[in-house]
Amino acid sequence: MSSAKVDGLRIGFELIGDGARPWALTPGGRFPKETPGLRELAEALALHGNRVLIWDRPNCGESDVCFAGASESELHADTLAALVEHLDMTPTVLAGGSAGSRVSLLAAARHADAVAALALWWISGGVMGQLTLGNVYCAPNIRAAWKEGMAAVAELPDWAEAIERNPANRQRLLDQDREAFIATMERWMLAYCPQPGQEVPGLPDDLARRIEVPALVFRSGASDPNHPRATSEAVAALLPNGRLVDPPWGDREWHDRQAERASTGGLFVRWPLLAPQLRAWADDVMG
Repeated sequence: MSSAKVDGLRIGFELIGDGARPWALTPGGRFPKETPGLRELAEALALHGNRVLIWDRPNCGESDVCFAGASESELHADTLAALVEHLDMTPTVLAGGSAGSRVSLLAAARHADAVAALALWWISGGVMGQLTLGNVYCAPNIRAAWKEGMAAVAELPDWAEAIERNPANRQRLLDQDREAFIATMERWMLAYCPQPGQEVPGLPDDLARRIEVPALVFRSGASDPNHPRATSEAVAALLPNGRLVDPPWGDREWHDRQAERASTGGLFVRWPLLAPQLRAWADDVMG
């Protein structure tokens, strides 16, 4: 386990493998790098000449909490680009699912020189999917801050792991000005509101069309309201060098992982199944 000071923040990370091709894997939600499935995917990639970064985004795992940026996803994207540069891993293949796909896309749009290619799955989108994100990530914080102040925010389950693994995060939360914190959460919540010409929250379609690196996009399940199939197909069409492929699982993968989450330890346990397709694609487009 290691950490780096990036943009003034302590960011927890781990490097797996010592191959020549760098990858950076980003999970979804506010889940940490230890979430079952992420490390296993990294290890599967590392067996074939890759060096793989797994990391804790700001507000996740052992990393510092931070409330800068137009949106939390932009904060994560900028931190990711700074981290891979700090680790001398540029340009790197950015890969991730759900929030991880959004962060990877935004990093490619905002920091093109840091990115060699993109691999994306479970891309959040659609009216219900986007509004759900705002309600999950921002609404509890806004309600707690309005009602009882920052002490109540620090007691929310949202921050329990970040405080347990990085105790200084509690004081960082308490030090936030209540009104400024509410304004930040409302700004971050607004970023998830569906907008015309924007398939992915925070990424205008015109900017997506300028992302020229090779991109592998896994088609989402038709039954998945959080990561709609239409969004995955639209993103693949927007990216000039996008390639749309079917994933190594069935249509109800998202629902099945949700149903079994308590017994399996997480939503990402079957992500290692992606490794063969990811390796074959990377060898094809990058040699």
